Amino acid sequence: MFKRALINIDYTYDFVADAGKLTCGKPGQDIEKEIVKLTQEFLEQNEYVVFAVDCHKEGDTLHPETKLFPPHNIEGTSGRDFYGSLQTIYNQHKNNENVHYMDKTRYSAFAGTDLEIKLRERGIEELHLCGVCTDICILHTAVDAYNKGFRLVIHSGAVASFNAIGHEWALEHFKNTLGAKVL
Repeated sequence: MFKRALINIDYTYDFVADAGKLTCGKPGQDIEKEIVKLTQEFLEQNEYVVFAVDCHKEGDTLHPETKLFPPHNIEGTSGRDFYGSLQTIYNQHKNNENVHYMDKTRYSAFAGTDLEIKLRERGIEELHLCGVCTDICILHTAVDAYNKGFRLVIHSGAVASFNAIGHEWALEHFKNTLGAKVL
């Protein structure tokens, strides 16, 4: 049995709510129950849970996403709050030593963060990924995790995108190119 962690990626108001700044809308909303269930399972089993949350600065013209997407997940705004009941779960457990909240400024939760150090300190070998968007931040995090030697499990009922074709492509890519277990 491998020591595992759940990486909960970008399940925020801006990415999921109807009024979010860069929302995947209904596909993202439809996975709320599964994300909450997964998060609770990991917490109940006293396993490591990482909340990796996109963070941008207002008016940042140098960030590469500025040319690709409208401003979203702006530091200090409610757009960065977790969507739906995940916010309640996080609030109840945020002081737990097995819960780690981290800002990320690129698609991958590994890029420019201490995520790998936190995982290695705990002897974690297997990463379970959930959140949005399947073909962007989940994909880039999965590729980095694969390149760092982590085993991967993608929970298909707990990932979504605003691009249905990209979502399906990414699920196949996880399985066929990264050797991930797609549940």
